[in-house]
Amino acid sequence: MATAAPVRTILLYSDDSSVRETVRGAVGSVADSAGTVIEWLDVATHAEVVRRADLGGIDLMILDGEADKAGGMGVCRQLKNEIFECPPVLLLTGRPQDAWLASWSLADVAVPRPIDPIELQRAVRRVLAGEVVDGTVLHVAAL
Repeated sequence: MATAAPVRTILLYSDDSSVRETVRGAVGSVADSAGTVIEWLDVATHAEVVRRADLGGIDLMILDGEADKAGGMGVCRQLKNEIFECPPVLLLTGRPQDAWLASWSLADVAVPRPIDPIELQRAVRRVLAGEVVDGTVLHVAAL
């Protein structure tokens, strides 16, 4: 009997479906060389991000810092302050100069636009592998 591949759950928040599609396409469906499968939870609203985070079972949250109404930076700061043992957060920023805002938001990793698929995949793999230490913001240049 074959053993099922392990699964890692990534919550992906953006109000823009094209951003979610770009991120999923860049990261793919496998988290590592061992064949760990990524289960994507697409979320388009702030309320749904909070609800899903409260339920737990998320290995990584990718938040769009440029989302309308409730941007990922504010959402990240809220979650880091309100969710006990909040999962790591990768924040998509509008530009590399926004790294200081990612630090303010308490994000674990910041990846700027335009999205480089290789750098985004590398950042996701490092977070899921446990290479990101809580409270340390890694910027793409550090990866």
